[in-house]
Amino acid sequence: MWYRLLTLIRKEMQYLLRNEQSRRLMIVPVILQLVLFPLAATLEVKNNSLAIYNQDSGAPAIELVQRLSSTQAFTHIEMVHGEGELRALIDRQQALIGITIPPDFSRKLASGQSAPLQAIIDGRRSNSAQIGYGYALQVVQAFGADLAAAPTPASVSVRHIYNPNLEYRWFVLPSLVAIITTLGSLMITALSLAREREEGNFEQLMVSPLTPAYIMVGKAVPALLVALMQGSVIALAAVWIYGMPFTGSVPLFVLSILCYGLSLVGFGLFISAVSSSQQQAFLGSFAFMAPAVILSGYVAPVENMPLPLRAVSMADPITHFIIIVKGLFLKGYGMAEVWPHLWPLLVIAAATLGLAYYIFVSRSQ
Repeated sequence: MWYRLLTLIRKEMQYLLRNEQSRRLMIVPVILQLVLFPLAATLEVKNNSLAIYNQDSGAPAIELVQRLSSTQAFTHIEMVHGEGELRALIDRQQALIGITIPPDFSRKLASGQSAPLQAIIDGRRSNSAQIGYGYALQVVQAFGADLAAAPTPASVSVRHIYNPNLEYRWFVLPSLVAIITTLGSLMITALSLAREREEGNFEQLMVSPLTPAYIMVGKAVPALLVALMQGSVIALAAVWIYGMPFTGSVPLFVLSILCYGLSLVGFGLFISAVSSSQQQAFLGSFAFMAPAVILSGYVAPVENMPLPLRAVSMADPITHFIIIVKGLFLKGYGMAEVWPHLWPLLVIAAATLGLAYYIFVSRSQ
């Protein structure tokens, strides 16, 4: 029986490696997203345009403009000469933020009064504009602190642990391990049984000496190997190409990928068991992927979601695996920190594999 199982696993691996479509599915998404996500999928605000309407010719106003122009967030400063011109730049999206310096700005500062500025933010790009406004506000606050005659009675020293330089790639790359692994292993298992039905091999498979449980194992093992391969490639690229630290345990990383892949195999075999064609399985996989990624905390924090969606996210394997991978990369997680998120993956795998097995047996009778 074990020999027949190994034969089935070898057949699945040979199909994945020989079939051009399967090879592209395993290789192309890894390369594309490994290049595009760290470079393009970022919430950092850099190289934007800032429009300034400076109505004051005093030295403080000129110094403030120079400070704003020296930030990475605003590499292009548009000096305008009227409110209409300022509004036109924002309307045409040629400026992310507009700042108006009033004519009495320097005089008020010299007399010790507060000198308010006006900031106009493009609400169509609310996320980037709010982040850019935060950068501009920091510059203005630092400028005001330097002008203060007396030191402030208390100050806050900020130190960013785990990501000292706030590199957004350090957030993207661990999450990319989860997303790419999800795409590869889920698609492979989802298409496996549906492919057998579509090609007319399902009946031959069922009359073979292998039991349904062995058939599911034979379909699951190649997906686990692909998940391990893809996750390892992305992790190595994150460390050796993008310079991201890995502070955890490599064996624990491998164990986590295998447990995560097992939970994805359960979903994939469930989709494959209820699908009659590869097209249905393909659509089912993407129907699962979109909400799973959104609910995982990659797009928005789980804590910000309504309570029912937070409960659903606990049944999402991506939610737990992203926490594990980030902890292994940046926080030096050991088994004590990984286990609270590892056992939910095993529970999800047991539930989905059991349901897939029940449907598979029911449809094969």
